[in-house]
Amino acid sequence: MSDAGAASAPGILHIVSTPIGNLGDLSPRAVEVLRGVAAILAEDTRHSRVLAERFDIRTPMLAYHEQNEAAAAPRFVERLLRGESLALVSDAGTPLLSDPGDRLVRAAVEAGVTVSPVPGPSALLAALVASGLPANRFTFYGFLPRKGGERTRALESIVALTHTAVIYESGNRTDETLHALVAAGAGERATVVARELTKQYEEFRRGTAAELATYYEEAAPRGEVVIVIAGAAEEEAPDEDSLRARAAALRAQGMSAREVMRVLMDTAHAPRNVAYRLAHE
Repeated sequence: MSDAGAASAPGILHIVSTPIGNLGDLSPRAVEVLRGVAAILAEDTRHSRVLAERFDIRTPMLAYHEQNEAAAAPRFVERLLRGESLALVSDAGTPLLSDPGDRLVRAAVEAGVTVSPVPGPSALLAALVASGLPANRFTFYGFLPRKGGERTRALESIVALTHTAVIYESGNRTDETLHALVAAGAGERATVVARELTKQYEEFRRGTAAELATYYEEAAPRGEVVIVIAGAAEEEAPDEDSLRARAAALRAQGMSAREVMRVLMDTAHAPRNVAYRLAHE
């Protein structure tokens, strides 16, 4: 029986990380994938063509960026379903991290297409692991909203964190964002500003958010930077003896057990089971 009419298997959408500065960081696997796909989907084809020429990659390039992704994503999924494999790259680093690609990846997954990462450079991770701040848990905020309620809520969220936060920012807005963090209550937090990552003049400047805000008022860093900021110190667990004395004092004021329990939980951050037991003693 002939299978000439059988549908071909879908291709693979490769998410390829590219250098953030040093071209030597492009992995051999990334080069192999970029040479072997039907097309490379690039945020800026002119920028990515420099990388392609450096590694003798002659694969056709197609534009895929924020302005055209809504219209382009369905077309590229159709090509994937016809059996062509494609590679998605951003101008630098790992696609989707503050770069286009989310819409295409979701559409490919929904269509049953295999999505395969080709790991590599990432400004987010490079800054984090060399910052000297805790890296076992962190929240990535990308570029903060420029103004309004969204920006205020993002800053409040960062200040409330008890673990490390990572922010992307342009050089000419670095001091503004640092001052905003100071105004939101993070002035004394340990902070690192990383710039020119993997390049000749790579720099990590460390201090408090307030100190760095003052420094960058006079010397705005070039290009894009990564700001890494420590989380707030976690409150120590309340001492049970002090909670018991507090509960007794509240009962002496005429509070019910339920009211005492609520006060211990809300103002002393007592665990619910401990607050319940002490309130009923």
